[in-house]
Amino acid sequence: MKYLCLVYSDEKLLHSLPDSPKDEECFAYATSVQNSGRMLAAEALQPVDTATTVRVRAGKTLLTDGPFAETKEQLAGFYLVEAKDLNEAIQLAAGIPAARVGSVEVRPVRQLEV
Repeated sequence: MKYLCLVYSDEKLLHSLPDSPKDEECFAYATSVQNSGRMLAAEALQPVDTATTVRVRAGKTLLTDGPFAETKEQLAGFYLVEAKDLNEAIQLAAGIPAARVGSVEVRPVRQLEV
């Protein structure tokens, strides 16, 4: 089953705390999950101030600079993994280096019915 691990952190603190992961550590972890055959995709995101929120209301496209909502933690990246069950997905999420200074939301991917 596919699981999306959404990595959240406070951008202002992400790289300044004693437990903050370095890019090399994040890359090494992603490589290890890739080598295990469970990685489907993973990406780090640019800072939240580069985001554009898109809404369509009454047929009109509305754009807002920045994130959808003001929050203490921002979406920093994601891992899309293949795991046998939620427990295995949680184990993978617990290994994500940024979990030490933020949080990782694990969600099963819903298959769309066509």
